[in-house]
Amino acid sequence: LNAAGKSATVDVLGEEISNADEARAIAGQYHDVLARIDDDGLDANVSVKLTALGLELDHALCAENLENIVTDAAARGSFVRIDMEDSSTTERTLQLYRSLRADGHANVGVVLQAYMRRTYDDLEGLDNVRLCKGIYVEPASIAYRDFHEVRANYVRCLERLVEQGTYVGIATHDEYLIDEAQ
Repeated sequence: LNAAGKSATVDVLGEEISNADEARAIAGQYHDVLARIDDDGLDANVSVKLTALGLELDHALCAENLENIVTDAAARGSFVRIDMEDSSTTERTLQLYRSLRADGHANVGVVLQAYMRRTYDDLEGLDNVRLCKGIYVEPASIAYRDFHEVRANYVRCLERLVEQGTYVGIATHDEYLIDEAQ
């Protein structure tokens, strides 16, 4: 991919962990990936799912695993994207992201899902966002379900992010949204 002028993002799958040792093992795999990216001089970074790092087991465990990965990535000149999961994790994901940024970690960003009704309000003060439509099945009370409503909120969120000077990664295959982003 790099030879073709493309960069890459690497995910270590493991959202179904059931204990702290598994969460630490996933974190260890991220350290291995970061080392390999660095050793091979690749144009790549990592994306993490917080449930794989222990979010559903112990907040402190997840925070420790995440901060260690972000610190390792920074030392290697790399970047970490915190992926968004279902709505049960949204608030905690944003808290951890904001905490890392407040602590001076500039090499971390977060994913937000345009189909969530709360997303527009969540944009305030975010520095680095990958904006996607969203894939989890959520109730209509908290998520837009209509295709055109999702598109409209995507554009609305994108416009706000640009207005507030946020770095935005456009994550969509939707040609209409790509055209709107341009």
